[in-house]
Formats: sequence, structure tokens, C-alpha cells
Amino acid sequence: MENFKNTPFGEFLKKFLRRKTAVVALAFILAMFFVAIFGMQIAPYDPREFDYGNILQSPNADNIFGTDEFGRDIFSRVLVGTRLTLSVSLTAVTFAMVFGTILGLVSGYLGGIFDNIFMRICDVMFAFPDIILAIAIVAVLGPGLQNVIIAVAVFGVPTFARIMRGAMLSLKQSLYVEAARSIGVSSFRIIFVHIFPGAFSTMIVNYTMRIGTAVLAAASLSFLGLGASPTEEEWGAMLSIGRNYLGVAPHAVLFPGLAILLTVLAFNLLGDGLRDALDPKYK
Repeated sequence: MENFKNTPFGEFLKKFLRRKTAVVALAFILAMFFVAIFGMQIAPYDPREFDYGNILQSPNADNIFGTDEFGRDIFSRVLVGTRLTLSVSLTAVTFAMVFGTILGLVSGYLGGIFDNIFMRICDVMFAFPDIILAIAIVAVLGPGLQNVIIAVAVFGVPTFARIMRGAMLSLKQSLYVEAARSIGVSSFRIIFVHIFPGAFSTMIVNYTMRIGTAVLAAASLSFLGLGASPTEEEWGAMLSIGRNYLGVAPHAVLFPGLAILLTVLAFNLLGDGLRDALDPKYK
């Protein structure tokens, strides 16, 4: 046991467990993944079943989150919508991470004109707020969840690319990289075997925090009518419909909004905890 504590993973675990907020956030996220997998099984009602005799009911013993304009149980819809929200966000951020990481590492390693052109493209994209850029992309491609994934992935690529390029520039002059280059190791192997592991922790922290941004962006696009269909159990779409009844049924907006808030907060707190645990300067 003492040997485990002295391992890199043991040190990381010890630092991470000191951040109580990050531990709570991790527990919440794991619970979300459980709900995303088994949401249909644990939902008390069919999330698409209409009940016209129970329209816009306030939270009560039978419907703890109340019902919507068609009498559908909001609690069941929020539970089932977890899968859709997480799948869209995780898919988009994963694509952004993969492409951004590859482009950033290659750009930083090669330098020269390719690096200059790519960084100027990133600068142009950084000049636009994320949500404005996403709206522009979806406006061109058309509404729909697939296009939302593309839009969220596109505006995430420059962030990953800039971070990985910075890591590449700081590591490519390292002694072990110079040694690998001197014995004829290929550029591909130097980039992805010798340099990439040194930037892995930075990438993981950014990946975690970008998920929260992606959840918010995807919900915003659905709220504006550019993402999920109003009939789908997507939190942003539920907010969009619920705002029409804000004066008579505020619960129709409260609970989907609270789900978005807690999800974004959890991923941001987890990212903060991972950053502190992976940073060698943090004691």
C-alpha cells in the first residue's frame, strides 16, 4: 500500500481527493452516466406519453417535477434527456479534441508557413464568441443534432490546437526529443510517442472543461430552434417550449434549466480538480 502511494497515480489520487468539490462533481457525473444508460428503465413514466387531463401540473407526489403543456412528466423527460445531452456533448468534444490535438501537435512541430497559416485561422475563429460561431455554422448546414455536433466540434478545435501547440513548442527542444531525432526516429513517432504523453494531462483537463461548454452550447442552439426537435427530450428544447408558459408553469423551465446548470458546474469543478491534481506545482 505504501508503494502504491508513491506511484504517480497514487500521488494524483491523493491530490485529487483533497479537492472535495471535485470529488462531489465526479460522483454527480458518474450518476449522470448511470442515468444516461438506464434512464428509460428508471423513469417513472413514458416521457412521450400525453396526459391531457394533467396539463401543466405543478410538482406533486405523482409528478415530482410537474408536467408540461401535453401532460408529460418533466422528471422522466429530464432523466431520459440526459443521454441525448451527454451523447451530443461528448461526441462533439471528442471530435474537437482529436482533430485539435493532431493539428496543434503537427503545427507546433513543423513550424514555418503551415504553423503561421493555421494559427491565423485559429485567431480568426477566436475573434468570434463560441455561440455566434456555432449559430453561423448551423445556419449554413441547417438545423439538427448532427449539425449541432459539427458546430460545437468546430469551435472547439482551435482551443485544443492552441494548447497542444504550446505544449509542443515547450517540449520539442527537450533533450530526450533531440536524442530521438539524432538517432533517426521518425517525426510521427517523435510527435505521438515522445512529445504527446508530456502534454496528455493538459489535454485531459481541457477536455473535461470543454464538455461543460459543449452542454451549454448545444442547449443554447436547441433553445433557439437550431438543434433538437421540440418533441425530443433535450434540455434546451424543453426550455424553449417551457418559456411560453413561464407565467403559469415556471417549473417547466426551472428543472431543465437546473439540469443544465448542475451539469456544466460539475464538469467545470471536475476540470479544476484534475488541473490541480495533475499540476506538479500544486501541493
